[in-house]
Amino acid sequence: MNKKKSIDIIIPAFNEEDKIKYTLDALKTIENSRIILIDDDSNDRTIDIVKGLSIPKLLCIKHDTNRGKGKAVKTGIENSDADIICLLDADLGDTAIEAEKLIAPVINNEADFTIARFGKAKKKGGFGLVKKLAAWGVKHYTGVEMSTTLSGQRAYKREVLEDIKYIPDDFGMEIAMTVEALMAGYSFKEIDVNMTHSESGRDLKGFKHRGKQFLDILKTIIKLKSKCR
Repeated sequence: MNKKKSIDIIIPAFNEEDKIKYTLDALKTIENSRIILIDDDSNDRTIDIVKGLSIPKLLCIKHDTNRGKGKAVKTGIENSDADIICLLDADLGDTAIEAEKLIAPVINNEADFTIARFGKAKKKGGFGLVKKLAAWGVKHYTGVEMSTTLSGQRAYKREVLEDIKYIPDDFGMEIAMTVEALMAGYSFKEIDVNMTHSESGRDLKGFKHRGKQFLDILKTIIKLKSKCR
């Protein structure tokens, strides 16, 4: 009998006290998996809620300062020894169970990594500039056109992550990880999911968030020029 592949689900979290319980409760039923949650120095009750949950296979790590999403993901990877590593956002709530759709093709060797493709947003956000920049960056370096360049919901074979050398600490992490994996020759699948998470709107907070995303991604695209030679 073939040994079942182990799965680590890495979740970077910052101020997710409203959603984190539902996200983790949904994930604890995934067979042969462990959850690694990295609290990026939240200033709400996120860490207290996590510690109060009854989840047998849960590793909780807290950063002593806010270091960024990419750094939280790297902390998770450094503490993982699983065959398959799944990256998920903390605000998926009950829909986090859809991670099974991302994991299955990787376990079955249908792809080296998968990326979640969400449905249409429920409310109007920005004007698509961030997504267009990210898509351009991936195509510029790899020639591959994809619609999921910014999705943080992914599953990887361990060897793929071992070949990824550059993971920015900020919002540029997804595009950097995508470009490096594709340039290394790994195969991928975009997977349609019924996941939902918090969406930023067309208000000041939303535009500030997307503005930071845009700058982080632009910085990453520029840095990839030297790192991908």
